[in-house]
Amino acid sequence: MPYLIYFISINLISVAVCITDKRKAIKGSRRVPEKDLFALCFLGGSVGMYLTMKAIRHKTLHKRFMIGIPLIILLQIVIVIISFIPNVGG
Repeated sequence: MPYLIYFISINLISVAVCITDKRKAIKGSRRVPEKDLFALCFLGGSVGMYLTMKAIRHKTLHKRFMIGIPLIILLQIVIVIISFIPNVGG
């Protein structure tokens, strides 16, 4: 259960930060650094970040994000699968 709460929380934070960055881009004010956006993705907020970017059309022309974030999601899926596979033959 704690993992689910963490996953939901980090994704909600990622969504909020992505929307904030989009608003700052529109206003021309200081933006959220890209390294911070990727850090949120690596911390587990990649799904929320990616879906929000697609929904609000934010950074969708940047290959770094449109390829990088799905790769992070794939890596996270592999890690989760490996973590929950029982030790076969051991």
